[in-house]
Amino acid sequence: MAVSLPQTAPLLVDRLSVSVYRAPVQRPVRTAFGAMINRPAVIVRAEGGGIAGYGEIWCNFPTCGAEHRARVLESVFRPWVTGREWSSPAEAFADLSARSHRLGLQAGEPGPIAQVIAGIDIALWDLAARQAGLPLWRLLGGSQGRMPAYASGINPDCAEEQAGEARAAGFRAFKLKIGFGGELDLANLAALRSRLGPDAPIAVDANQAWHLEEAISMSRALARHAPLWLEEPIAADSRVEDWQRLAEASPIPLAAGENLRGDAAFDAAIAGGALRFIQPDLAKWGGITACLPLARRINGAGLCYCPHFLGGGIGLLASAHVLAAAGEGLLEIDSNANPLREGLAAPFPPLEDGQFVLSEAPGLGVAPGPEIERFAVTILACA
Repeated sequence: MAVSLPQTAPLLVDRLSVSVYRAPVQRPVRTAFGAMINRPAVIVRAEGGGIAGYGEIWCNFPTCGAEHRARVLESVFRPWVTGREWSSPAEAFADLSARSHRLGLQAGEPGPIAQVIAGIDIALWDLAARQAGLPLWRLLGGSQGRMPAYASGINPDCAEEQAGEARAAGFRAFKLKIGFGGELDLANLAALRSRLGPDAPIAVDANQAWHLEEAISMSRALARHAPLWLEEPIAADSRVEDWQRLAEASPIPLAAGENLRGDAAFDAAIAGGALRFIQPDLAKWGGITACLPLARRINGAGLCYCPHFLGGGIGLLASAHVLAAAGEGLLEIDSNANPLREGLAAPFPPLEDGQFVLSEAPGLGVAPGPEIERFAVTILACA
């Protein structure tokens, strides 16, 4: 099913720049495959006609990749984007994707290159909406800017305390990190269920921790606490037959998508029938140009679009605007302290009784605040 994108005025990008930020954190964000001991963000700024739009490039793991992605944008993509009039952000996305395809093969880095294109795409859509004087969610066809959100990134070391803090902050749905051993995983989920009550939506995320048989066993053990979904219990690139077998055996609906890349992979996931919740990360692949049509295909198939995001404030806001335009789903908001979330997206939207509320301001409605510059990292010039 073809899904059209809204028309925009032509864009002439006078300047394209990128900034890297890195903020220390007191409580690392733990996953089954590693921990973030600082929080990075790579922010794209596209300027045209005296107006600036912002985007974000995924760079979470390993965090040292942030500077690399910034250099790729500066050395490869900046000359391709600037000084040319684009009929739309979608035209730029298609051109950059085609032009960089062989480079991705040669460098063995199709992922980082897709992430850079995604960040540029978000910035161009923000710029287009600001030039049109519309909030991005309206430009994309949304009818209202409120959406349910859930508190993500609840760590295994202090799960009950962190969940309580998230509920006090206004969250009404939650997601626990698991994959740290069956005893600890089950104890943490039981503690959250006891603390949050029988009706609170609580998802669990294993971050690809298990092989198939272990995932089947753990899904049955976790089911007594009624999780909303079980996310990435096995490797993202596992055979479709393994995903289908797990879906048949698991009492808990399955979720995945943050580690898929490309329309073909997502369309196969939609058609495969194993996933109930599909979670593209628009800063990791696709930007707005590819992820908005994908979100509508997901929802149109009777599944649930729930955008993945665990980075800075610009990517979070872009995810929220696409979700508002798609019309259904849950917004992921990291519940760990991160000054690059609120600081890069000022004024930061409120959370009202579990609902994230976007403004009527043009574009994403936010911009990096001056106080964030203390976290700026110098990017060494490419040779």
